[in-house]
Amino acid sequence: MLTKRIIACLDVTAGRVVKGTQFLNLRDAGDPAELARAHTASGADEIVLLDISATHEGRTTLLDTVRRTARGLFIPFTVGGGIRTLDDATAVFDAGADKISINSAAVADPELIETIAARYGSQAVVVAIDAGFHTELTQSLNNIDVGFDGAEVMTSGGRRPTGRKVIDWAAEAERRGAGEILLTSMRKDGTRSGFDCELTSRVAQTVRIPVIASGGAGSAQHFVEVFTNGRADAALAASIFHFGVHSVGELKETLQSNGIPVRWPC
Repeated sequence: MLTKRIIACLDVTAGRVVKGTQFLNLRDAGDPAELARAHTASGADEIVLLDISATHEGRTTLLDTVRRTARGLFIPFTVGGGIRTLDDATAVFDAGADKISINSAAVADPELIETIAARYGSQAVVVAIDAGFHTELTQSLNNIDVGFDGAEVMTSGGRRPTGRKVIDWAAEAERRGAGEILLTSMRKDGTRSGFDCELTSRVAQTVRIPVIASGGAGSAQHFVEVFTNGRADAALAASIFHFGVHSVGELKETLQSNGIPVRWPC
């Protein structure tokens, strides 16, 4: 049985890790390089760094921050935010990333997924999907199956509704060469009320590539639920790790006691 991965997420703006609720009300959580080392020592399987303001501000990824964070990491390191072209992706890989995560740019130009996958391989391409629940889309689609309760792809850091169905976009991203889907439920983000297991499960049943669940982690039980009911291959969290609610090692012990295979040591 494949082990489940625990991923620590660093949402970065202006070179600092921040965390908010539903993409708003951000507060400082610390230095990305320091937090990456701490989470690695605690047993994280991977680190994801997302430059959350790059797309909205119309700039590329902060490469100096990527280099500092990558230095000394010995686990997979994914970087996203502000990657719009193959050259942008190359610069991020050269700065130390093992994978890149693309969101808004992939929606605007789906061929970008194919282009980067052709150069670096599908295993290096993560397509991030921010799932919003836009009232107008839900009403216009009525009872059409959209994945769960009108799930809609959002871009520009969750600021812009696209009118695209989450389920359809996940399937297209896979067809175009994505190696993983990073699925964030915006209504769950930062709430610590649990992952969106139903939406995660629907996406996981639609695609054959791994699905990373994001948004809502608040307890070890939430991870148990998303790995069982949500069918996730990996789960990502930020604030519960940054602010000491749980360590990755403690979380893995709980998962193992519930019969969920995890990577050791933890």
